[in-house]
Amino acid sequence: MTKIIKMNELKERDLLKEIREGKIIIYPTDTIYGIGCDAKNSHSVQKIREIKGRTEKPFSIIAPSRQWIYDNFEVHNKNYIEKLPGPYTFILKTKREGIVSRHATNGTTIGIRIPNHKITTMIQKAQTPFISTSINLAGEEPVNDIRKIPKRILKFVDLVVDDGTLSNQPSVLIDMTTELPRIIKRI
Repeated sequence: MTKIIKMNELKERDLLKEIREGKIIIYPTDTIYGIGCDAKNSHSVQKIREIKGRTEKPFSIIAPSRQWIYDNFEVHNKNYIEKLPGPYTFILKTKREGIVSRHATNGTTIGIRIPNHKITTMIQKAQTPFISTSINLAGEEPVNDIRKIPKRILKFVDLVVDDGTLSNQPSVLIDMTTELPRIIKRI
């Protein structure tokens, strides 16, 4: 049964317990609602992939900290990372395998986020990368109101954190796998 809780009623310890147990969570960000789980939990990551019908594209993750990004990814221009938290997703190359589940990435690159939202600081206290992908079936529009979550997604989710209607656009996607960063998608 899916639990729905208002953001202002969410207890940090309860959220951390859900993350550590591998639960699938829908949560607000500084842009739109995301769906996520512990990015190291292969079973949960694969479940999100199945829920979304997304077979190949890598997911994005919420990084536990900026330092974690520097420690685990090739960063050619730190000025971009210093913009976090914010409405950006940076595509970066990993320095080594095993940073996240193989189901989260396409091998050596992954999108990195640190949303500017209260829930992000709670998620980061789990000290693990956390899947951050939009709530929608592949090819459909992202969700900015939990009342618009498709039932065929909702029935597979453990927890929904309701922060009302979000009025922002998805994050700006910036490819940083080369020396000169390149905007891939700006909404």
